[in-house]
Amino acid sequence: MAKKRIEHVGVMVRDLETSIKFYEDIVGMKLKNTMVHSDEHMKLAFLGFKKSGETELELIQGYNDQLPIEGKVHHFAITVDDIEGEVKRIKALDVKLIDDEITTLPNGSKYFFFHGPDGEWIEFFQEGRIST
Repeated sequence: MAKKRIEHVGVMVRDLETSIKFYEDIVGMKLKNTMVHSDEHMKLAFLGFKKSGETELELIQGYNDQLPIEGKVHHFAITVDDIEGEVKRIKALDVKLIDDEITTLPNGSKYFFFHGPDGEWIEFFQEGRIST
């Protein structure tokens, strides 16, 4: 059960380009990467401050058009070394899974989601990013 750090925080947005511009111009973040999700319905953008080992902001367009007023934070992600081992371990515990299987993104990264005790979404994430 090797955990490294909080990988990223996912925020649902209505318009990816508008949100990227906001986080770059107002917050001072830099766009690191964009991609279309493996399911082809969602577009993702990853931003940060270009520091080594930083926690990134993931913007998610297309997951849910009915964004709640009280907040748009979708999940937080923890980097793990062995995603296959972690999904087996979590399945053996009294934890409610969101994903029964591991998802692989086009850049090679892998993840799965499960619920915390209050229904919050937690993602275990194994980096496999291909440089662009």
